[in-house]
Amino acid sequence: MTNNKLRKDALDYHSQGRPGKIEVLPTKPYNSQHDLSLAYSPGVAEPCLEIKNDPGAAYKYTAKGNLVAVISNGTAVLGLGDIGAVAGKPVMEGKGLLFKIFAGIDVFDIEVNEKDPEKFIQIVKAISPTFGGINLEDIKAPECFEIEERLKAELDIPIMHDDQHGTAIISACGLLNALELNGKKIDEIKIVVNGAGAAANSCTQLYIALGAKLENIVMLDSKGVISKYRTDLNERKKPFATDRKITTLEEAVKGADMFLGLSVADVLTTDMVKSMSKDPIVFALANPNPEISYELAMSAREDIIFATGRSDHPNQINNVLGFPYIFRGALDVQATCINEEMKIATVYALAELTKKTVPDVVNTAYSIKKLRFGRDYIIPKPLDPRLLTTVAPAVARAAMESGVARKPIENWEEYDHKLRDLMGLDNKMVRRMYEMARLNPKRVVFSETNHLNMLKAAENAYAEGICHPILLGNEEKIAKIAKENQISLNGIEIVNLRHDREEERRLRYAEILSKKRERQGMTFEEAAEKMFERNYFGMMMVETGEADAMITGVFSKYADTIEIAKEVIGIREGLNHIGAMHIVNTKKGMLFLADTLFNRHPDTDTLIDIARLADATVKFFNHDPVIAMVSYSNFGSDSVGSPASVHQVVKTLHERYPEMVVDGEMQVNYALNKELRDKKYPFTRLRDKEVNTLVFPNLSSANASYKILKETGKNDIIGPIQMGLNKPVHILDVDTSVRDIVNMVAVAVIDAIVEENIRLNNLSRII
Repeated sequence: MTNNKLRKDALDYHSQGRPGKIEVLPTKPYNSQHDLSLAYSPGVAEPCLEIKNDPGAAYKYTAKGNLVAVISNGTAVLGLGDIGAVAGKPVMEGKGLLFKIFAGIDVFDIEVNEKDPEKFIQIVKAISPTFGGINLEDIKAPECFEIEERLKAELDIPIMHDDQHGTAIISACGLLNALELNGKKIDEIKIVVNGAGAAANSCTQLYIALGAKLENIVMLDSKGVISKYRTDLNERKKPFATDRKITTLEEAVKGADMFLGLSVADVLTTDMVKSMSKDPIVFALANPNPEISYELAMSAREDIIFATGRSDHPNQINNVLGFPYIFRGALDVQATCINEEMKIATVYALAELTKKTVPDVVNTAYSIKKLRFGRDYIIPKPLDPRLLTTVAPAVARAAMESGVARKPIENWEEYDHKLRDLMGLDNKMVRRMYEMARLNPKRVVFSETNHLNMLKAAENAYAEGICHPILLGNEEKIAKIAKENQISLNGIEIVNLRHDREEERRLRYAEILSKKRERQGMTFEEAAEKMFERNYFGMMMVETGEADAMITGVFSKYADTIEIAKEVIGIREGLNHIGAMHIVNTKKGMLFLADTLFNRHPDTDTLIDIARLADATVKFFNHDPVIAMVSYSNFGSDSVGSPASVHQVVKTLHERYPEMVVDGEMQVNYALNKELRDKKYPFTRLRDKEVNTLVFPNLSSANASYKILKETGKNDIIGPIQMGLNKPVHILDVDTSVRDIVNMVAVAVIDAIVEENIRLNNLSRII
């Protein structure tokens, strides 16, 4: 991706829609006057008085216990330096986003326009009652040391400057595992630290806490080796001064067991690496370019163990492996601080996790056949779903054992369940779909590439590595649109179906289709004419196996397009109808809605097919379907209209498909409120079960429901997903966004992978 393209995409990402990356949402009802009287005056006085009598009650009655402040003055922002408080705000919002998605922690980002350490400390102390913890971010050295030390000493909540301790913790995990692999002991190794800033200071101190000897460590700053013979050292550097009479990096690394780089690019040469001891450990963490490139380092030594801060090489030392889970554990026991014991517990937890069998979802995410503990895998991967349930409990235990936990965890099994729920595996469903698709990308036809969103989606899907796009249309027109909108078409195939060179294929497709539809009155001439239409031509590509899947619908009327799909692709055996599903990612988990697009006024037979398709599709997405057939009445309370039809559908499903977990008819509130449903209708087959699938009595109610959820809630929605066609052709809604199209491409690719597996292994479908 070019710098110009990256700049545009980044600016669009942050500005489009609601500006920024985070927002605040209410967590309590607020619709009635009574709700408001409890939320504010006069009811709010009661928790205020409780907290006045017991300040610790703030954790019970407010969001304090799950709220972290990400605070910066913008003096050391990423690789940008002192760009000021407000310019650093996108980074702080980004940190907030990571806290939320990886550990469920809410964040206020606070940018303080103050460089004087004393004033900054007083400002943070003044606002600290709001928060359960404080993440200091992007504050330059040496001020960051004083600020963190003072705040830790003067406040009673967890405080951590992640730029220091995050790198220290993750690199320490890598160091312990590297030493296990090369058979060396931490108290015997010689360590060279190139860099003397906040991260270097913290890394060195943590390594010493783990057993490294100070006399075996050499640290360098921009002027060379920090030695006792220099007269320009500040108080932060003096403790690391060596008495060795050396001045250069070249001298320092000779015979060293470990090089830790927290400095600038390209300062470590291959000759220096070759001069190190047997089985050297090199952590080159300068970003974006390390102290020595991966390629040069690996060419210098076969016995090297190498890590960087980059995601495109093995062993990425990434702070996101630490801070979300450290704060999670600290908050959950209401810790008064983040101490050395908690940081060391994180190091050991991460080190042990690396040695455990890696789940397939992680292997798939990184397109690796099998990750195993070894030289190329000494640190867990950031997308490992086990991080939360591994690190947070380790931190919580360490807080309890070291005496800084105010609310000890009593039931660890319960806590594990809480973390698993918090992990929101459903929230990661889209991510997992991308990961699966990258493992086996398929050829996907994009039929309506005159539409800008479709063209952008093809570019994004190709860049994500989830498919090989095939664009249908006039190559000159597509190129013009692409150029005007800075869209790259490199590596993307374009098929001009109207071009003379495609005549042979059009005639071949016409022959196949006319043979298939001859008993429905279609002649060869009619079929040949239809091959000039994109949807016919594209679907024939899928039907003949010259493509694996197709995306269409952003221009076409779905009613017309689905009729073409029925003609060309056909409906699965055992069914007479197709359907569409939308998946809504809600706070309570994934909700599957059907039929949201195709069947306007379904009769009982159609609803039976829709329910069966919904059951199979939910299983396709690796969920156990619990289906409520919804209407405006409950279990036969209304005997006419749609309730009567749905009632009959449920009766038939129970008789023909007793293995299906389905019941109804019922109103939506009873479907989604288990306690309410089970209390009033204890006989239901859904007793004690959380409904995750709603089948509606008609298209009007289904379509309106998902669009209401989409437009009024903050819910991610995937769809429409076609259900019931013989091959993966997915028909989108008009004006679908780029992001939604790419999500549907991932669905289509997975659909195609499943189709391929069924065909190659001679398997039978669920339906």
